Amino acid sequence: MARILVTGGAGFIGSHLCERFLKEGHEVICVDNLLTGDRDNISHLFGYRNFTFLEQDVTHYVYVSGDLDAIMHFASPASPVDYLELPIQTLKVGSLGTHNALGLAKAKNARILVASTSEVYGDPLIHPQTEDYWGNVNPIGPRGVYDEAKRFLEAMTMAYHRTHGVQTRIVRIFNTYGPRMRMRDGRVVPNFICQALKGEPLTVYGEGDQTRSFCYVDDLVEGLIRLLWSDDLGPVNIGNPNEMTILQFAEKIIELSESTSTIDYRPLPEDDPKVRQPDITKAKSVLGGWEPKVSLDQGLRSTIEYFKQRLAMTA
Repeated sequence: MARILVTGGAGFIGSHLCERFLKEGHEVICVDNLLTGDRDNISHLFGYRNFTFLEQDVTHYVYVSGDLDAIMHFASPASPVDYLELPIQTLKVGSLGTHNALGLAKAKNARILVASTSEVYGDPLIHPQTEDYWGNVNPIGPRGVYDEAKRFLEAMTMAYHRTHGVQTRIVRIFNTYGPRMRMRDGRVVPNFICQALKGEPLTVYGEGDQTRSFCYVDDLVEGLIRLLWSDDLGPVNIGNPNEMTILQFAEKIIELSESTSTIDYRPLPEDDPKVRQPDITKAKSVLGGWEPKVSLDQGLRSTIEYFKQRLAMTA
């Protein structure tokens, strides 16, 4: 049994990680300041005797008594709505929060996996994106607070590995979806599903010909755990390489939710990436043949059902 700290553990992905580790018999310490996390995401975990929740801000000093075997650093606003409303907090958790998490890993002699993002590639000039691509990022644009926070996170992580010998792992997460996303998350999956379930027009930016690929959260978590215990420093892309246009995705949501919604076209936001597709060749190689297993239809049906329940609770 390992003792594992998850920062951002009350968030969408963090809560799924906590749940998976607990089901495997590990002890989990969940740290979250609930800025964008939600107690509801972890309320079902308080029944585990090996689960501890600490309401703390990792941009300040984080104290954890006892030994730690691993840290999963997932604390950060992660949607455009969040990091545009919370730009300073986003930069601070990517820099100060990462520094503190790495310092804790060094002090506890624990391995640490840090959550980077496909946003480090910016509006990419190569397609699909491979880990050796340095990206095309506007550092002073509105999305720069998130993009550069994550690029700094990667640089700081490698500095701790090279200077202090910390066992570090870096994952670059591509579009992920599933239950426990927030209704007002601002990302395309909850936006489209909530609009479709309410019978409202689905908001598509530009002509809807920008592309994305969508990975179900269970597939992502499997890849994350394999990367944590692997010998690869990363970065490693984890996502689903099956690419589709935003318009095709909107039509899929309308179909699966049996909605009568139409499409509402809006101007394209500044610096919105035109393409986003992971090359997962490395992940398949270093993570024991990992690749996504959950089909888009299967994952979306589960996610739509989750949002139906959430909307019913707020009605």
